[in-house]
Amino acid sequence: MKNFISNIRLPWLIFTLLVFSGLVKLGLWQSDRALQKEQRIATITQLSQTQALSLSQVLSEKNEINDLPITMFGEFDNNTIFLLDNQTNKGQLGYRVYQVFNSGEQAVLVNLGWVVGSINRQEIPDVQAIIGKYQLSGHVRKIEQGIMLMEQVLVKGEWPLRVQQIELDKFSTLISRQLLPFVVYLDKTESVGYEKNWQPIVMPPEKHRAYAFQWFSLAIAWLLLMIWASIKLGRNSEQALNH
Repeated sequence: MKNFISNIRLPWLIFTLLVFSGLVKLGLWQSDRALQKEQRIATITQLSQTQALSLSQVLSEKNEINDLPITMFGEFDNNTIFLLDNQTNKGQLGYRVYQVFNSGEQAVLVNLGWVVGSINRQEIPDVQAIIGKYQLSGHVRKIEQGIMLMEQVLVKGEWPLRVQQIELDKFSTLISRQLLPFVVYLDKTESVGYEKNWQPIVMPPEKHRAYAFQWFSLAIAWLLLMIWASIKLGRNSEQALNH
């Protein structure tokens, strides 16, 4: 009988520790994300007080380029407009508009802002290509790839082209020109483009810490629950042996 109880308690202990460690790891991950967000906010604040770099200076920069202020002169490509789908603004569904900008020999994708979409998913906004030469100010943003259930297949057709994710390598292949490995988000003071409602930090550090607290609380609650259940199981086993 004791061997039977021991055989039960060993898997019980392993299962308890696995779940507990998993919950703790999730809490630590959220805490780490909060720290990363705080560091990025501090970096953005510091960079906002520095002079904007030219495109060539950004390309020659050996340190981290994310969030660097940039100014560049060039001309928009008349045809290549990408509409990033499923972008919300104040409860409305819409698109973010991206257009290729040629500066010297370089081609960079520029985020022009947000436009409202139609309830009819077959319709896309009537976005006209921006034409002409401009001196643009913005900041550099590296693209973080999200999780996609299906691979995005791009087919050259009529522009603007609706896309589910910004994939610069695929865009480069589609337009037969190499795009730079980052996107330029226009400053909100720029008159060119559409509604510029983006935030560099979508989820603030405080929210990550709140999630971390929840995971740590669940870990403690789980451990206490399993200790209580183990004690109760032990008592029931002793009573069974006495009978």
